[in-house]
Amino acid sequence: MTANVRTLAARVLAEVIKGERSLAALPSTPNLTAQDRALLQELCFGVCRYFFELQSIVRQLLPKPLKSKDSDVLALLYLGLYQLRHTRIPDHAAIGATVESAVGLKKPWAKGLINGVLRNAQRKLDSLTPTDTEGQFNHPLWLIELLQKSWADQWQTILVNNDQRPPFTLRVNKRHNTRDEYLVALKEAGIDATACAFAADGITLSEARPVQDLPGFQQARVSVQDEAAQLAPDVLQLAPGQRVLDACAAPGGKTCHILEREAGLEEVIALDVDAERLARVRDNLQRLGLNATLKAADAAQLDSWWDGRPFDRILLDAPCSATGVIRRHPDIKLLRRPDDIAKLAALQRKLLGELWRTLKPGGILVYATCSVLPQENEHNIAAFLADHSDAEHLAIEAEWGITRPFGRQLLPQHGGHDGFYYAALRKTQAP
Repeated sequence: MTANVRTLAARVLAEVIKGERSLAALPSTPNLTAQDRALLQELCFGVCRYFFELQSIVRQLLPKPLKSKDSDVLALLYLGLYQLRHTRIPDHAAIGATVESAVGLKKPWAKGLINGVLRNAQRKLDSLTPTDTEGQFNHPLWLIELLQKSWADQWQTILVNNDQRPPFTLRVNKRHNTRDEYLVALKEAGIDATACAFAADGITLSEARPVQDLPGFQQARVSVQDEAAQLAPDVLQLAPGQRVLDACAAPGGKTCHILEREAGLEEVIALDVDAERLARVRDNLQRLGLNATLKAADAAQLDSWWDGRPFDRILLDAPCSATGVIRRHPDIKLLRRPDDIAKLAALQRKLLGELWRTLKPGGILVYATCSVLPQENEHNIAAFLADHSDAEHLAIEAEWGITRPFGRQLLPQHGGHDGFYYAALRKTQAP
């Protein structure tokens, strides 16, 4: 079965490399065991995590470039090299199973090529290094250059942290227990964990666990959520009686956290353009015993969802490049393109402008992204403030993140929070 898993992984990766799919939903076939599915995820995510390093080295080992129609064979070479360099799979097993996978691709002619390249890599493993900038920093060149320009002192740390495996972080539901109480429950269950540095409800485990192993998960005691995303309720300044909009809400982590934090809210509306993803919000609400109004609509098309009643608080977690969460979604390195940034920034400004119309005078809108690029963050807020005389920037006083001209920027931390951005805007009386 292991050869079949590698065949499937090669097909998936060939599509990712060509920009035809993401790793958001890996294929599932009836004959895959739980162990096989775990291996499939490890291989696909691992190759994407180290793609540019692997690509640089494979180019050195191949006698000549492969034809474009053999992108699946190339993916097998990346898979084999990834196993040799970054996993504990015995070399003979990694090479043997990868070579046999060419048969599953209906390309038995490639067995000799794959065997030769991987045996050569095995012999030279300690001396093989990337020879180009993309390979050395293991990111696409356009992103390296953009980070160098945006974060002159931190860009290399950002790149290094992007390549780490993400921490497994929980959000304690304070309606059911305190963080200290849940830490005790974890200790009693033999699970090593520590309190997050900045998120008051956050706990990070020393290693990832199935949610079924977490004490009281089905009883709504805890949820899985990164520390950076848990900071949203603090920035929103919630209070009883408020009407709150969570725009672009799926999968619902922030919606649920808002409700957990403030039980006296008048109403929370969770809005998302994707009805299928909105179902995940419903599932999370049901597990936690929480209630919100769900609406499937484009947030920028007010006539399709807004009833005309203004909101006291709005959270706009805007669609973005996701450059702050690459370690969770390493296929971003392959799928994102340089011209995506300007397109996303334009969409973000459109959403911000339209949702502003639904905010009460005196109300607060929190703009958030999981991007580390100023073009999607502080630049958007600066442009918005220049165009809206009824908008006031609120400085966020906090120990987390980096103070920017507008908002605060979190950069991905080793063992800590993801990359994230927050800015708070208050609506003044109309001029």
